Amino acid sequence: MRIFVAGGAGYIGSCCTEYLLEHGHQVTVYDALLNGHRQAVDPRADFILGDLADLSSLEDAIKRSRPDGVIHFAAFIEVGESMLDPLKYFRNNVSNAINLCQAAVSAGVRKLVFSSTAAVYGMPKVIPITETAETVPINPYGEAKLMFEKVLGWQHQLSGLQYTALRYFNAAGASEKFGEDHHPETHLIPLVLQAAEGRRKKISIYGDDYDTPDGTCIRDYVHVLDLAQAHLLALESDFCGSLNLGSGTGYSVKQVIDTVRTVTGKDFPVETAPRRPGDPPRLIADA
Repeated sequence: MRIFVAGGAGYIGSCCTEYLLEHGHQVTVYDALLNGHRQAVDPRADFILGDLADLSSLEDAIKRSRPDGVIHFAAFIEVGESMLDPLKYFRNNVSNAINLCQAAVSAGVRKLVFSSTAAVYGMPKVIPITETAETVPINPYGEAKLMFEKVLGWQHQLSGLQYTALRYFNAAGASEKFGEDHHPETHLIPLVLQAAEGRRKKISIYGDDYDTPDGTCIRDYVHVLDLAQAHLLALESDFCGSLNLGSGTGYSVKQVIDTVRTVTGKDFPVETAPRRPGDPPRLIADA
């Protein structure tokens, strides 16, 4: 297949691009490099420097690459930042995503796979979470992702566009070539590994008074290469709708910290900080 990957220079996008290429597909990466890195794009892929906000350039890029399918990774991803600057998230994660959908439909693309999030569930009433659970986001990040899922649903009804929205839980891990490289880094596992390496003075736990066994937030971690495989399967499938991507097992912040200490044999300071707005206590997939 010819596959157009929006946001292919980021963490998950770069790993997915590598996976697609390894499985014999032609890939065009379209990225503004706002958070991604040019060196993270596999050299076997075609690369176009471009912004989803520029509809004309985007339409031209998609028409020239003639993709069989589109994968959409390009989004801002920080829950805390979305609580401070919601318009930034709605502008990029909804308005610019609509540009991508419009350009894909105009070019005759029949399948779009969307990188969504478990944040669409907000404060779930039942754990583990199924795809039929109520979607009531508690932060602009999750709200923006859910809004674009609804856009895709309407586009499917009215034009026949096939789509799959993959609701990630917490991505983790790396491929042999690519991994996380955020600036600043905000994800727990790389932060704790940096502390174990001595590259970070301390680790902050944002709230230890949640209604969980040890008081810290619990998350479901899924390997990035499993996510990559899921995107390809979604492109190849006739399924249309939303799917959870998780492991079905949750680990608390303290459990992750203790595991890194055990595996590395390194100790490091840990402090308790105030809760972050928009953080639910538990997110675990029914997988």
